[in-house]
Amino acid sequence: MKKEDVIKYWIDICETDLAVGKSLFKSGWYLYAGFQCHQVIEKVLKAYYTSIKDDTAPYTHNLIKLSIDSGIFNEFSEKQKELIKEILPFNIEARYPSYKEQISKYLTKDVCNKILKETEELYKWIKEKL
Repeated sequence: MKKEDVIKYWIDICETDLAVGKSLFKSGWYLYAGFQCHQVIEKVLKAYYTSIKDDTAPYTHNLIKLSIDSGIFNEFSEKQKELIKEILPFNIEARYPSYKEQISKYLTKDVCNKILKETEELYKWIKEKL
């Protein structure tokens, strides 16, 4: 697969994940909207990594590692770094129910709305760099 095709693949999935996140938010599923925010940033970071490296993006869900390995972390504003740190724990695929409950309590409507907006802003910012 060509590099451009891999980047397009990641971006296409980001667009879907962002739309799903917005839909979940509107339905009141804040925990899962938060998970989608993590997915959007993870995948756009993988697209960015692919765009600057002659290698496949690493198989990791760690947003900090992905952003450092791709060299973009130092370009982030403090607000962007804070978002990365805030959504890092939202990768909930293999978490215990008590952990999900803690995140659910944190992700109120207002908090989730803020995170969703900041996720979309960061996604667009990284996408512009591709």
